[in-house]
Amino acid sequence: MATSSFAAGAYAAIQNVGGVRGPQGLQAPQGAGAGNFSSLLSSALDSVGETGRKADQQALSVAAGKANVVDVVTAVAESETALQTLVAVRDRMISAYEEIMRMQI
Repeated sequence: MATSSFAAGAYAAIQNVGGVRGPQGLQAPQGAGAGNFSSLLSSALDSVGETGRKADQQALSVAAGKANVVDVVTAVAESETALQTLVAVRDRMISAYEEIMRMQI
């Protein structure tokens, strides 16, 4: 599933929040809030992954005749909403990073 590969890549990127290298190869400072931000994003990614797994389980259950179609549609809609939110946050983070990189020192 494409969602899990995206989530795995994003999770790996978040793990490196404290060790990101800038354009000059300098180590980025690791402030007091870096760990909190990293854990916040990590929990958000885990939540998105969990909603995807829940939707997959519901789809398998309905295929086996053990679940209601309404539950599957609800789980898939929740998963889609969570993924769209994650993509929007990612886009905003990239935009903010690009704006910071354009700033003159």
